[in-house]
Amino acid sequence: MNYKAKSCQHAIIKVVSVPGSKSITNRALLLSALAQGTTVLRNALFCDDTDRMVDCLQQLGVRIDANPEAETLTVVGLGQVFDIPSASLFVGNSGTTARFITPAIAAGKGVVTLDGVARMRERPMQDLIDAVAQLGGNVTSINGTGCPPLEIQANGLRGGHSKIRANISSQFISGLLLASPYAEQKSIIEIDGTLLSAPYVRMTIAMMADFGVDVSTDTAFRSFTISAGKTYVSPGEYTIEPDASSASYFFAAAAVTAGCVTVRDIHRGGLQGDTAFTDVLEAMGCDVTDTPVGLCVDARGRSLNGVELDMNAISDTLMTAAAVAPYCSAKSRFSNVGHVRHKETDRLNAMSNELQRFGVETLEEDDALTVVPFTEQSDVVDNVWRTYDDHRMAMAAAVFALRNDGVVIQDPSCVNKTFPDFFDRWERLVGQ
Repeated sequence: MNYKAKSCQHAIIKVVSVPGSKSITNRALLLSALAQGTTVLRNALFCDDTDRMVDCLQQLGVRIDANPEAETLTVVGLGQVFDIPSASLFVGNSGTTARFITPAIAAGKGVVTLDGVARMRERPMQDLIDAVAQLGGNVTSINGTGCPPLEIQANGLRGGHSKIRANISSQFISGLLLASPYAEQKSIIEIDGTLLSAPYVRMTIAMMADFGVDVSTDTAFRSFTISAGKTYVSPGEYTIEPDASSASYFFAAAAVTAGCVTVRDIHRGGLQGDTAFTDVLEAMGCDVTDTPVGLCVDARGRSLNGVELDMNAISDTLMTAAAVAPYCSAKSRFSNVGHVRHKETDRLNAMSNELQRFGVETLEEDDALTVVPFTEQSDVVDNVWRTYDDHRMAMAAAVFALRNDGVVIQDPSCVNKTFPDFFDRWERLVGQ
């Protein structure tokens, strides 16, 4: 069933809340599963991606009690690596689950297969497979594609030196880091080439420290050293920040409607790099303030400027920025984001296609997207915004539709991947 998106003729002035971070929830689940002790995860996100991680961990012998009403997940840690004769895991289209759990399984014992939906079978993991092998693990792409389905013949990690390309996903680095404390020897992980989305690696390192394991890095953030024989220790309770990527759509609503939106409990200086999306809106001309309540974007009385920005570090918000760009006074170019072609869909191509279908001129390059301001004279192909089974395409469409009456969003349920009640909260935002 399609969804008739809400347009808005007034300035949105609201204080809103968003659910917990998917990135933090899935890292915290794995850390808690391996840790000594029981961990209560508060403000946990309940969505398809986190459900996949919970299901996989439970099949690997971890007890997890979920309370969606209280937004808590209680994880009884193993205090050691996974040790199970065999398991068959299904990760759906959850890249974090697949890429975090694979090295952790390799560090344990057993034979495990890992598979996902059709798109997951197209998402690259060969660089991670090769890096795990360098640390003494055994992971095979069953179809020889470098993608799932995978077979993991787990007999522990030796450790040592691993050199890995991270020009497709920073999740490869995070997965190796999360598993390395359980290797037999000290592990040194070196980046070969460009490190994408570095804030997510910083998040991983900070969370490992919260669970009692430190990672040493060089000054250039190109090499990571993890001592052997370490065990994560539960902090008892761990509170998860609201999701900054999800907040980007609400911040964008302030920009598009010349309004003012504050998202509760999101602040600069937290674990999530995507709070820097507010810097994008600031560059476009909005006023951004970190208040005691949360980050506030105020666009009242302001026009939006076109921008030229490198969005490598916050590429999950690329489509949010591209949805705002048609309403700027000049064209915008967002660069260094070629890796988003390997996400839930080819996001550069998908966003360019849908904006063009609504009469917005774009230029799609190998690793960049240029968006030209929207004009009333532009031709519209039809009123259906295709989502490509990508949650961020659907949520970006809601932003674009605020000043474009008649947009119909195809397959809105794809937001269940990370934000199941997005459209309920969006309607409350847009309402007078």
